[in-house]
Amino acid sequence: MIIGVPKEIKDHETRVGITPAGVKALAEAGHKVLVETHAGELSAFTDDEYQTAGAEIVGSAHNVWANADMVVKVKEPVEKEYGFFRPDLTLFTYLHLAPLPELTDQLLQKKVTGIAYETIRDRNNALPLLTPMSEVAGRMSVQVGATYLEKEKGGRGLLLGGVPGVMPANVCIIGGGIVGTNAAKIALGMGAKVTLVDLNLNRLRELDDIFNGRVFTLASNSYNVAQTTREADLVIGGVLIPGAAAPKIVTAAMVAKMKKGAVIVDVAIDQGGCIETARPTTHSNPSYEVNGVVHYCVTNMPAAVPNTSTLALTNATFPYVLKIAQLGAKKAILSDDGTAEGVNTYAGTLTYEAVAQSQGKQYQAIRTLLA
Repeated sequence: MIIGVPKEIKDHETRVGITPAGVKALAEAGHKVLVETHAGELSAFTDDEYQTAGAEIVGSAHNVWANADMVVKVKEPVEKEYGFFRPDLTLFTYLHLAPLPELTDQLLQKKVTGIAYETIRDRNNALPLLTPMSEVAGRMSVQVGATYLEKEKGGRGLLLGGVPGVMPANVCIIGGGIVGTNAAKIALGMGAKVTLVDLNLNRLRELDDIFNGRVFTLASNSYNVAQTTREADLVIGGVLIPGAAAPKIVTAAMVAKMKKGAVIVDVAIDQGGCIETARPTTHSNPSYEVNGVVHYCVTNMPAAVPNTSTLALTNATFPYVLKIAQLGAKKAILSDDGTAEGVNTYAGTLTYEAVAQSQGKQYQAIRTLLA
Protein backbone atom coordinates (compact mmCIF):
# COMPACT_ATOMS: atom_id res chain seq x y z
CA MET A 1 0.00 0.00 0.00
CA ILE A 2 1.06 3.60 -0.56
CA ILE A 3 0.64 5.67 2.61
CA GLY A 4 0.65 9.47 2.41
CA VAL A 5 1.64 11.83 5.23
CA PRO A 6 0.78 15.45 4.36
CA LYS A 7 1.80 18.48 6.37
CA GLU A 8 -1.01 19.70 8.61
CA ILE A 9 -2.39 23.07 7.51
CA LYS A 10 -4.98 23.78 10.20
CA ASP A 11 -4.07 26.93 12.14
CA HIS A 12 -0.98 26.26 14.27
CA GLU A 13 -1.33 22.49 13.89
CA THR A 14 2.21 21.28 14.45
CA ARG A 15 1.77 17.53 14.89
CA VAL A 16 2.35 14.91 12.20
CA GLY A 17 0.55 11.64 11.44
CA ILE A 18 3.52 9.25 11.32
CA THR A 19 7.00 9.46 12.86
CA PRO A 20 10.23 8.24 11.21
CA ALA A 21 9.98 5.12 13.40
CA GLY A 22 6.57 4.40 11.86
CA VAL A 23 7.93 4.95 8.37
CA LYS A 24 10.70 2.43 9.03
CA ALA A 25 8.23 -0.21 10.22
CA LEU A 26 5.98 0.34 7.19
CA ALA A 27 8.91 0.21 4.79
CA GLU A 28 10.16 -3.02 6.38
CA ALA A 29 6.65 -4.46 5.88
CA GLY A 30 6.89 -3.68 2.16
CA HIS A 31 4.84 -0.49 1.96
CA LYS A 32 5.68 2.83 0.35
CA VAL A 33 5.41 6.03 2.39
CA LEU A 34 5.13 9.49 0.84
CA VAL A 35 5.90 12.35 3.25
CA GLU A 36 5.31 15.97 2.30
CA THR A 37 8.36 18.22 2.64
CA HIS A 38 8.72 19.56 6.20
CA ALA A 39 5.65 17.59 7.38
CA GLY A 40 7.33 16.63 10.65
CA GLU A 41 9.57 19.64 11.12
CA LEU A 42 7.46 21.36 13.80
CA SER A 43 7.34 18.09 15.76
CA ALA A 44 11.18 17.97 15.61
CA PHE A 45 11.33 15.26 12.89
CA THR A 46 13.41 16.28 9.89
CA ASP A 47 13.05 15.27 6.24
CA ASP A 48 16.44 13.58 6.50
CA GLU A 49 15.17 11.36 9.31
CA TYR A 50 12.14 10.35 7.26
CA GLN A 51 14.29 9.68 4.21
CA THR A 52 16.75 7.59 6.21
CA ALA A 53 13.81 5.59 7.58
CA GLY A 54 12.70 4.80 4.02
CA ALA A 55 10.17 7.49 3.09
CA GLU A 56 10.01 9.35 -0.19
CA ILE A 57 9.94 13.09 0.42
CA VAL A 58 7.32 14.71 -1.82
CA GLY A 59 7.34 18.42 -2.53
CA SER A 60 3.63 19.17 -2.54
CA ALA A 61 0.47 18.14 -0.70
CA HIS A 62 -1.20 17.43 -4.04
CA ASN A 63 1.34 14.72 -4.85
CA VAL A 64 0.88 13.11 -1.44
CA TRP A 65 -2.93 13.01 -1.64
CA ALA A 66 -3.08 12.08 -5.35
CA ASN A 67 -0.76 9.09 -5.08
CA ALA A 68 -1.61 7.63 -1.69
CA ASP A 69 -4.04 4.77 -1.09
CA MET A 70 -4.35 5.88 2.54
CA VAL A 71 -3.66 9.35 3.94
CA VAL A 72 -2.71 9.48 7.62
CA LYS A 73 -3.23 12.84 9.30
CA VAL A 74 -3.75 14.28 12.76
CA LYS A 75 -6.61 16.79 12.44
CA GLU A 76 -9.71 16.83 10.28
CA PRO A 77 -9.19 18.17 6.75
CA VAL A 78 -9.84 21.87 6.22
CA GLU A 79 -11.55 23.40 3.20
CA LYS A 80 -8.32 23.69 1.17
CA GLU A 81 -7.97 19.90 1.35
CA TYR A 82 -11.49 18.98 0.22
CA GLY A 83 -10.39 19.06 -3.42
CA PHE A 84 -8.02 16.14 -2.76
CA PHE A 85 -10.86 13.76 -1.82
CA ARG A 86 -11.64 10.87 -4.18
CA PRO A 87 -13.58 7.58 -4.08
CA ASP A 88 -10.62 5.20 -3.70
CA LEU A 89 -9.08 7.11 -0.78
CA THR A 90 -8.90 5.93 2.82
CA LEU A 91 -8.50 8.80 5.29
CA PHE A 92 -7.28 7.93 8.77
CA THR A 93 -7.30 10.88 11.20
CA TYR A 94 -9.30 12.69 13.87
CA LEU A 95 -12.51 13.69 12.08
CA HIS A 96 -14.83 15.06 14.82
CA LEU A 97 -17.64 15.21 12.25
CA ALA A 98 -20.58 15.94 14.57
CA PRO A 99 -20.17 19.75 14.47
CA LEU A 100 -18.84 19.75 10.87
CA PRO A 101 -21.68 19.04 8.40
CA GLU A 102 -19.76 20.57 5.48
CA LEU A 103 -16.82 18.19 5.92
CA THR A 104 -19.23 15.28 6.35
CA ASP A 105 -20.98 16.20 3.09
CA GLN A 106 -17.66 16.41 1.23
CA LEU A 107 -16.55 12.97 2.47
CA LEU A 108 -19.90 11.52 1.44
CA GLN A 109 -20.00 13.19 -1.97
CA LYS A 110 -16.45 12.07 -2.80
CA LYS A 111 -17.10 8.57 -1.35
CA VAL A 112 -14.04 8.67 0.92
CA THR A 113 -13.56 5.91 3.47
CA GLY A 114 -13.23 8.10 6.57
CA ILE A 115 -11.89 6.28 9.64
CA ALA A 116 -11.88 8.48 12.75
CA TYR A 117 -9.35 8.06 15.53
CA GLU A 118 -11.86 9.28 18.10
CA THR A 119 -14.45 6.53 17.57
CA ILE A 120 -12.23 3.43 17.31
CA ARG A 121 -12.70 1.16 20.32
CA ASP A 122 -10.51 -1.53 21.88
CA ARG A 123 -11.43 -4.83 23.51
CA ASN A 124 -12.28 -3.03 26.75
CA ASN A 125 -14.69 -0.76 24.85
CA ALA A 126 -12.39 2.18 25.57
CA LEU A 127 -11.25 4.82 23.04
CA PRO A 128 -7.54 4.04 22.64
CA LEU A 129 -6.74 6.69 20.01
CA LEU A 130 -8.53 9.47 21.86
CA THR A 131 -6.92 8.66 25.21
CA PRO A 132 -3.37 10.01 24.59
CA MET A 133 -4.56 13.39 23.31
CA SER A 134 -7.13 13.59 26.11
CA GLU A 135 -4.28 13.02 28.54
CA VAL A 136 -2.25 15.82 26.96
CA ALA A 137 -5.21 18.22 26.70
CA GLY A 138 -6.34 17.49 30.26
CA ARG A 139 -2.90 18.26 31.66
CA MET A 140 -2.49 21.30 29.42
CA SER A 141 -5.88 22.71 30.41
CA VAL A 142 -4.62 23.51 33.89
CA GLN A 143 -1.38 25.06 32.61
CA VAL A 144 -3.40 27.21 30.22
CA GLY A 145 -5.97 28.07 32.87
CA ALA A 146 -3.27 29.10 35.32
CA THR A 147 -1.74 31.39 32.69
CA TYR A 148 -5.06 33.02 31.79
CA LEU A 149 -5.83 33.67 35.46
CA GLU A 150 -2.94 36.14 35.36
CA LYS A 151 -4.05 39.77 35.15
CA GLU A 152 -2.06 40.35 31.97
CA LYS A 153 -4.19 37.71 30.22
CA GLY A 154 -7.49 39.15 31.44
CA GLY A 155 -7.88 36.90 34.47
CA ARG A 156 -8.56 37.67 38.13
CA GLY A 157 -4.88 37.93 38.95
CA LEU A 158 -4.69 34.69 40.92
CA LEU A 159 -1.83 32.29 41.51
CA LEU A 160 -3.46 28.88 41.11
CA GLY A 161 -1.89 27.34 44.20
CA GLY A 162 -1.92 30.48 46.35
CA VAL A 163 0.84 30.96 48.96
CA PRO A 164 0.95 30.45 52.75
CA GLY A 165 -1.70 32.70 54.23
CA VAL A 166 -3.56 33.11 50.92
CA MET A 167 -6.23 30.72 49.65
CA PRO A 168 -5.56 28.81 46.40
CA ALA A 169 -7.81 29.12 43.37
CA ASN A 170 -10.98 27.03 43.06
CA VAL A 171 -10.88 24.72 40.04
CA CYS A 172 -14.11 23.09 38.83
CA ILE A 173 -13.68 20.20 36.39
CA ILE A 174 -16.77 19.07 34.47
CA GLY A 175 -16.42 15.40 33.53
CA GLY A 176 -14.47 12.64 35.26
CA GLY A 177 -13.04 10.89 32.22
CA ILE A 178 -9.50 10.96 30.85
CA VAL A 179 -9.46 14.76 30.44
CA GLY A 180 -10.91 15.41 33.88
CA THR A 181 -8.68 12.94 35.68
CA ASN A 182 -5.52 14.33 34.12
CA ALA A 183 -6.63 17.91 34.76
CA ALA A 184 -7.24 17.04 38.41
CA LYS A 185 -3.74 15.54 38.73
CA ILE A 186 -2.08 18.73 37.54
CA ALA A 187 -4.41 21.09 39.42
CA LEU A 188 -3.77 19.22 42.66
CA GLY A 189 -0.05 19.20 41.95
CA MET A 190 -0.13 22.98 41.56
CA GLY A 191 -1.90 23.35 44.90
CA ALA A 192 -5.42 24.29 43.76
CA LYS A 193 -8.69 23.38 45.45
CA VAL A 194 -10.32 20.94 43.00
CA THR A 195 -13.96 19.95 42.57
CA LEU A 196 -14.78 17.28 39.99
CA VAL A 197 -18.34 16.94 38.67
CA ASP A 198 -19.67 13.81 36.94
CA LEU A 199 -22.98 12.01 36.35
CA ASN A 200 -21.60 8.57 37.14
CA LEU A 201 -21.53 7.94 40.89
CA ASN A 202 -19.36 4.85 40.49
CA ARG A 203 -16.80 6.95 38.62
CA LEU A 204 -16.89 9.54 41.42
CA ARG A 205 -16.19 6.75 43.92
CA GLU A 206 -13.22 5.61 41.81
CA LEU A 207 -11.87 9.16 41.64
CA ASP A 208 -12.29 9.59 45.37
CA ASP A 209 -10.11 6.49 45.84
CA ILE A 210 -7.59 7.52 43.16
CA PHE A 211 -7.04 10.93 44.74
CA ASN A 212 -7.35 9.69 48.32
CA GLY A 213 -10.13 12.16 49.09
CA ARG A 214 -8.11 15.24 48.06
CA VAL A 215 -10.50 16.02 45.19
CA PHE A 216 -14.02 17.12 46.10
CA THR A 217 -16.47 15.05 44.04
CA LEU A 218 -19.94 16.28 43.13
CA ALA A 219 -22.88 14.59 41.38
CA SER A 220 -23.78 16.40 38.18
CA ASN A 221 -27.09 18.22 38.09
CA SER A 222 -28.01 21.76 37.10
CA TYR A 223 -28.12 22.99 40.70
CA ASN A 224 -24.69 21.62 41.62
CA VAL A 225 -23.10 22.76 38.35
CA ALA A 226 -24.50 26.28 38.80
CA GLN A 227 -23.25 26.49 42.38
CA THR A 228 -19.74 25.16 41.76
CA THR A 229 -19.16 27.24 38.61
CA ARG A 230 -20.28 30.36 40.46
CA GLU A 231 -17.60 29.73 43.10
CA ALA A 232 -14.91 28.65 40.61
CA ASP A 233 -11.92 30.67 39.43
CA LEU A 234 -11.16 28.14 36.69
CA VAL A 235 -13.70 25.86 34.97
CA ILE A 236 -12.45 23.03 32.77
CA GLY A 237 -14.95 21.33 30.44
CA GLY A 238 -14.11 17.71 29.65
CA VAL A 239 -17.41 16.02 28.78
CA LEU A 240 -17.43 13.48 25.96
CA ILE A 241 -20.08 11.47 24.15
CA PRO A 242 -18.06 9.48 21.56
CA GLY A 243 -18.62 10.80 18.06
CA ALA A 244 -21.53 13.04 19.07
CA ALA A 245 -21.85 16.73 19.83
CA ALA A 246 -20.97 17.45 23.45
CA PRO A 247 -23.94 18.29 25.71
CA LYS A 248 -24.11 21.86 27.05
CA ILE A 249 -23.58 21.26 30.75
CA VAL A 250 -22.71 24.85 31.71
CA THR A 251 -25.36 27.26 30.43
CA ALA A 252 -24.95 30.89 29.41
CA ALA A 253 -26.93 31.89 32.51
CA MET A 254 -24.40 30.04 34.70
CA VAL A 255 -21.49 31.76 32.96
CA ALA A 256 -23.14 35.15 33.55
CA LYS A 257 -23.05 34.48 37.31
CA MET A 258 -19.36 33.48 37.40
CA LYS A 259 -16.71 35.73 38.92
CA LYS A 260 -15.35 38.49 36.69
CA GLY A 261 -11.93 37.43 35.47
CA ALA A 262 -12.65 33.73 35.99
CA VAL A 263 -11.40 31.43 33.22
CA ILE A 264 -13.11 28.68 31.20
CA VAL A 265 -11.08 26.10 29.27
CA ASP A 266 -13.44 23.96 27.16
CA VAL A 267 -11.47 20.88 26.11
CA ALA A 268 -14.63 19.42 24.53
CA ILE A 269 -14.73 22.21 21.94
CA ASP A 270 -13.69 19.96 19.04
CA GLN A 271 -17.03 18.18 19.59
CA GLY A 272 -18.91 21.47 19.90
CA GLY A 273 -18.05 22.23 23.52
CA CYS A 274 -19.84 21.51 26.81
CA ILE A 275 -20.05 25.21 27.78
CA GLU A 276 -22.91 27.06 26.08
CA THR A 277 -20.86 30.24 25.56
CA ALA A 278 -17.89 28.38 24.05
CA ARG A 279 -16.97 28.75 20.38
CA PRO A 280 -13.94 27.31 18.58
CA THR A 281 -10.73 29.37 18.68
CA THR A 282 -7.21 28.88 17.34
CA HIS A 283 -3.70 29.17 18.70
CA SER A 284 -3.44 32.44 16.74
CA ASN A 285 -6.39 33.96 18.60
CA PRO A 286 -7.05 31.61 21.50
CA SER A 287 -9.28 33.52 23.91
CA TYR A 288 -12.24 35.87 24.18
CA GLU A 289 -14.50 37.19 26.96
CA VAL A 290 -18.18 36.71 27.67
CA ASN A 291 -19.66 38.58 30.64
CA GLY A 292 -16.15 39.25 31.91
CA VAL A 293 -15.23 35.53 31.88
CA VAL A 294 -12.19 34.56 29.82
CA HIS A 295 -12.86 31.65 27.44
CA TYR A 296 -10.04 29.52 25.99
CA CYS A 297 -11.49 27.14 23.39
CA VAL A 298 -8.66 26.05 21.08
CA THR A 299 -9.70 22.95 19.15
CA ASN A 300 -6.20 21.49 18.86
CA MET A 301 -4.64 22.23 22.24
CA PRO A 302 -2.04 19.40 22.06
CA ALA A 303 -0.47 21.08 19.00
CA ALA A 304 1.21 23.48 21.43
CA VAL A 305 3.44 20.58 22.55
CA PRO A 306 3.85 18.74 19.24
CA ASN A 307 6.81 16.52 20.02
CA THR A 308 5.16 15.02 23.09
CA SER A 309 1.76 14.91 21.38
CA THR A 310 2.96 13.30 18.16
CA LEU A 311 4.87 10.59 20.00
CA ALA A 312 1.92 9.89 22.32
CA LEU A 313 -0.55 9.82 19.45
CA THR A 314 1.46 7.65 17.07
CA ASN A 315 2.23 5.15 19.85
CA ALA A 316 -1.52 4.49 19.80
CA THR A 317 -2.40 4.93 16.12
CA PHE A 318 0.46 3.10 14.42
CA PRO A 319 -0.74 -0.49 15.02
CA TYR A 320 -3.98 0.45 13.23
CA VAL A 321 -2.07 2.15 10.39
CA LEU A 322 -0.01 -1.00 9.88
CA LYS A 323 -3.07 -3.25 10.05
CA ILE A 324 -4.96 -1.22 7.42
CA ALA A 325 -1.84 -1.14 5.23
CA GLN A 326 -1.42 -4.92 5.48
CA LEU A 327 -5.06 -5.93 4.96
CA GLY A 328 -6.57 -3.00 3.07
CA ALA A 329 -9.37 -0.92 4.54
CA LYS A 330 -12.27 -3.31 3.88
CA LYS A 331 -10.59 -6.42 5.32
CA ALA A 332 -9.24 -4.45 8.29
CA ILE A 333 -12.76 -3.18 9.04
CA LEU A 334 -14.28 -6.67 8.77
CA SER A 335 -11.53 -8.23 10.89
CA ASP A 336 -12.15 -6.17 14.00
CA ASP A 337 -15.27 -4.67 15.56
CA GLY A 338 -13.21 -1.92 17.22
CA THR A 339 -11.79 -0.76 13.89
CA ALA A 340 -15.27 -0.94 12.36
CA GLU A 341 -16.44 1.49 15.06
CA GLY A 342 -13.96 3.98 13.66
CA VAL A 343 -15.59 4.11 10.23
CA ASN A 344 -17.66 7.29 9.90
CA THR A 345 -18.11 7.37 6.11
CA TYR A 346 -17.86 4.60 3.52
CA ALA A 347 -18.67 4.62 -0.21
CA GLY A 348 -20.89 7.68 0.08
CA THR A 349 -22.77 6.43 3.15
CA LEU A 350 -22.68 7.86 6.66
CA THR A 351 -21.92 4.93 8.96
CA TYR A 352 -21.73 6.41 12.46
CA GLU A 353 -25.00 6.84 14.33
CA ALA A 354 -23.96 9.65 16.69
CA VAL A 355 -22.82 11.84 13.78
CA ALA A 356 -26.07 11.12 11.93
CA GLN A 357 -28.11 12.13 14.97
CA SER A 358 -26.10 15.33 15.46
CA GLN A 359 -26.63 16.36 11.84
CA GLY A 360 -30.11 14.97 11.20
CA LYS A 361 -28.84 12.60 8.53
CA GLN A 362 -29.55 8.98 7.66
CA TYR A 363 -26.91 6.36 8.43
CA GLN A 364 -26.24 2.69 7.85
CA ALA A 365 -24.09 0.51 10.13
CA ILE A 366 -20.80 -0.38 8.43
CA ARG A 367 -21.20 -4.13 8.91
CA THR A 368 -24.65 -4.04 7.32
CA LEU A 369 -23.26 -2.01 4.45
CA LEU A 370 -20.32 -4.34 3.82
CA ALA A 371 -22.50 -7.44 4.14
